[in-house]
Amino acid sequence: MALSKTERRDRIRKRIRKISFGTAERPRLSVYRSNKEIYAQVIDDNEGKTLVSASSRDKELSKAKGTKTEIAALVGKAVAEKALKAGIETVAFDRGGNLYHGRVKSLAEGAREGGLKF
Repeated sequence: MALSKTERRDRIRKRIRKISFGTAERPRLSVYRSNKEIYAQVIDDNEGKTLVSASSRDKELSKAKGTKTEIAALVGKAVAEKALKAGIETVAFDRGGNLYHGRVKSLAEGAREGGLKF
């Protein structure tokens, strides 16, 4: 029996989360992609706290014009900038069960351009 899209994505997400764990030295960069928006958080899983976050709904980014892929790159740069201010240089990337292409890839490349290492 074939899985639905959401069931397949949840399975992939659980498989990724078994491996990807954020610590204080190397927190996890988690990506959530909805149909219209994209969100990114840098999370310390030991403490269970979000250290920094950025999304396409932020005040300065919601005014940006362009395709969803271009805006995702801006979100990646914004989260990288905030992370560097907080003293975070390396992260573990968690694509949240999404395929690594399109908006998720664009966000990751934007974060790398912004100075994050993963």
